Amino acid sequence: MSTTRSAAVLAAGTANAAKLFVAALAFTSAYVGLSAYGNAGSATGPEHTVTLSAREVPVARPLTGPAAAHAPAVGQAGEVSVAALADGAAGCAKSYVARSLLAEPAPGQGVLYRWRLSRWSPATGTWRTYLSEHGGFAAARRAVEWRPRITGNPGWYRVEVSADGAGTVTSPRFQVSC
Repeated sequence: MSTTRSAAVLAAGTANAAKLFVAALAFTSAYVGLSAYGNAGSATGPEHTVTLSAREVPVARPLTGPAAAHAPAVGQAGEVSVAALADGAAGCAKSYVARSLLAEPAPGQGVLYRWRLSRWSPATGTWRTYLSEHGGFAAARRAVEWRPRITGNPGWYRVEVSADGAGTVTSPRFQVSC
């Protein structure tokens, strides 16, 4: 009778050891698989250089109205120019380049600025922010540039650039159509 009881305890112990071994093996496999998955994105693939070119097509007009009397010539501080890039995009996806010249208000303070692409909303009769981006520099003056992309949303747009300690400069409006 004790032999049967010993055999049962030995069989139960062996079964538990086998279950523990299988569980440890499954955990180790899962850990190794997860580690490999996390490192898969860091592997470098073959590299090749791609050179892109774009031709600018101007769509900006001089400022009109009361602001035009105080507006400096193109390329001077206080004006924003916008041009469409002929990037070969099919359909209603267009890239633009907006440029302005910013000057720091006080020497040694640097400039923080914000670009804003606004879209005219006929429903509310207001300009609503479509895209925005922030930047900054530490120099007396700098020509700044932003390249927003408008995809599938025709309408009237304008670009604004505002700098800390200075006002907001707005481009003439331009129309995006498909």
